[in-house]
Amino acid sequence: MGVLIRTGDLPVGRRLDAWRAVVCETLGPLDLRIQRGAPLRGEIEMGRLGAVGVGRVQTSTPHSVHRTAGLIHRDDREDYRVVLAVSGSPRVAQDGRVARLTRGEFAVYDFTRPYELAYDSAVRLAVFSFPRHLLSLPPDAVASLAALPIGSDSGAGALAVPLLRRVAADHGTYGPESAARLSAVVTDLVGAAIAERLELTRSLPGDSRRRTLMLAVRAFIEGRLGDPGLDPAQVAAAHHISVRYLHRLFEAESTTVAAWIRQRRLERCRAELARGGDEPVSVIAARWGLPDSAHFSRLFRRAYGMPPAEYRRAGAVR
Repeated sequence: MGVLIRTGDLPVGRRLDAWRAVVCETLGPLDLRIQRGAPLRGEIEMGRLGAVGVGRVQTSTPHSVHRTAGLIHRDDREDYRVVLAVSGSPRVAQDGRVARLTRGEFAVYDFTRPYELAYDSAVRLAVFSFPRHLLSLPPDAVASLAALPIGSDSGAGALAVPLLRRVAADHGTYGPESAARLSAVVTDLVGAAIAERLELTRSLPGDSRRRTLMLAVRAFIEGRLGDPGLDPAQVAAAHHISVRYLHRLFEAESTTVAAWIRQRRLERCRAELARGGDEPVSVIAARWGLPDSAHFSRLFRRAYGMPPAEYRRAGAVR
């Protein structure tokens, strides 16, 4: 991700024109509106994640950007944009709806129709753009939810928000193949969150539904690794699917539900042991759902080639 502008690097007298050029020409066409004489402070970064444009915006200067009918007439790109409030409370308006986003909420808006994005206090935003055809939902369905907040309290939104935040923060660390896969995950989860909000989940393509469901299943497992009673029946029931269908999802990835749970538990234990310390190995194992010390030791040796206590000692030596 490259920095397009950092106002602290520019003389005060050049900041407004430079910011306007980045916003209105590079990110637009858009119309920037700011109080005359306002001390402009901020930074804009942009990059790409496969087919998805990824940006970070932070500013402490109240102002707004507008996509007007005249600007749309001059620019025919057919994109959706997603804005995530990392901090602060940006305001999004489109089609007569106005949303004041709070931290951890995002909104979708259509670049082919007029909109406004405004900040009246300091904000940090993650902004994503992608061609409309990548969102596997009818345009009128998306339009009915444009500029309305989607939070992380449940469902696909609970998966989408952390992913959007992480992708924006770590954008430069992904290789081309990972970036391409992640771009599909981003659009799948945004689409799933919209579909849930509109109760249109069945209208998503089968592949998109399966990928989104798998993400939800893995997030559910990750949050319950410490429960020694976690099993396929519990996972399937939480997602309103049959155990048989759950097994089919994991078979498609050449593993099993039980193997995935076991692998993630061992990885959590391994990470704690690698940090050293003197906490009993049995306590660490039990914390991650493996209360039988002998069984844990056998599993760990099989996975990492040495007993857990020896692994921790080796880490301390390194």
